[in-house]
Amino acid sequence: MMQQPNSACLGLRSRVVTSHTSGPLAGPYSFILRCFFARASRLALLAPQHEGKKPRRTKEGLSAILSAMLLVMLMVGPALAQSRAETDAQFARWLTQTIKPLAAQAGVSDATFTRALGGVTPDWDIPGLVPPGSGQDTPREQQQAEFRSPERYFNAKSIAGLTSTGRRLAERHARTLKAVEQRYGVPGRIVLAIWGRESGFGAAKIPHDVFRVLATKAFMSTRPELFQGELIAALQIAQSGEVSADAMKSSWAGAMGQPQFLPSSYLKYAVDFDGDGRKDIWNSVPDTLASIANYLAQFGWQAGRDWGYEVVLADTVSCAEEGPDKRRSVAEWEAQGVFRVTGRPFPQVELNREANLVLPAGRNGPEFLVTPNFYALKAYNESDLYALFVGHVGDRIAGSNAGFITAWNPVDSLLRSDVAAMQRGLERQGYDVGGADGLPGFRTRRSIGDWQVKNGRAETCFPDSGLVKALR
Repeated sequence: MMQQPNSACLGLRSRVVTSHTSGPLAGPYSFILRCFFARASRLALLAPQHEGKKPRRTKEGLSAILSAMLLVMLMVGPALAQSRAETDAQFARWLTQTIKPLAAQAGVSDATFTRALGGVTPDWDIPGLVPPGSGQDTPREQQQAEFRSPERYFNAKSIAGLTSTGRRLAERHARTLKAVEQRYGVPGRIVLAIWGRESGFGAAKIPHDVFRVLATKAFMSTRPELFQGELIAALQIAQSGEVSADAMKSSWAGAMGQPQFLPSSYLKYAVDFDGDGRKDIWNSVPDTLASIANYLAQFGWQAGRDWGYEVVLADTVSCAEEGPDKRRSVAEWEAQGVFRVTGRPFPQVELNREANLVLPAGRNGPEFLVTPNFYALKAYNESDLYALFVGHVGDRIAGSNAGFITAWNPVDSLLRSDVAAMQRGLERQGYDVGGADGLPGFRTRRSIGDWQVKNGRAETCFPDSGLVKALR
């Protein structure tokens, strides 16, 4: 017997009401299309059935499904176009009414503003956009991103390639690197490692218009204030005349040139090292190398010190002792049972200097005792893994052929949303996890270790599925 017209959609209606669908398929579009597909799918299975056999599709049902697909194309296409057209118009008004006055206050002329942003439209291909009215605080792909083992960051092929090229370039640019180290105190191997990581030693394509990228992200991203400030800084660079607006190419994230500086970093740290009167981080190798070194020096790089050492912890040393706020002298760490994994002693000059533990995978991988220079590297990219990668590649460029000695053990594959739920569970119990962002930094790792000990579990200081279940 045929269902009543509305009954096929009753179950769907309640789901649509609480749906998180946004954009042109939200509201009535979502309900109508889902309802249509539900009924079409049911019509497709109306052929008489025989016991024990799967349902058969009828020609009428298949026709209904094709009709539904056609309806989607007819309804969604215009709705999507209209939605983007409206957003584009709103974007143009925002540039004129909000950004232009702010730029003028920052000393940017009308001519510079027009040259950089005249006729610019949003770049819809940039990942992670949050369009106005979408109802999203965080892009869906970020919520559903997989959190994986730190080991994946240290791709052996990538490290080998950067090491080989870095050694070759160390010879080619030896004079410049020596001059850079003399002025800023940063070893050439570290500068080369960052250059290689950021832009493949200048070989990577950096094709995007920085003004379009930053304007788009300032208008519809999860951090509009940050990118609005960077957009104004980019306009100030163009206003200075040091670099033409057309030459200011960036990544899709708005980072410019071979060192991948955001515009505000360019204004603060870029250097004219070749003496041509321009700070050209797009084309000049000396300017690029010196700018990287200046950045690190300004963030506290201590000349004459290394970035850190791979170590092994005695069982009596808790992994919850990690973090820069738990620094003590290298001699104290050694007395407590922290030793270089190679068996070699720490340099004598380091014994009375402070260092701290960094355990990127908790007890599941290599462990490190790092100096304050590690945090100068981290200032370049707020990631423990980035700083470790750069330090490690720098060591390899300098002549070390060994990878990390301790192996990375397998860890559970989790979603960032799972890790964030676990972090919120720890916060409810009074722990400082550094924010429930789905990324287990040192505060989360040591909180896990403390919780594990208090609850009679093995201390790993790293998320796993059992912890997520216990702490949700």
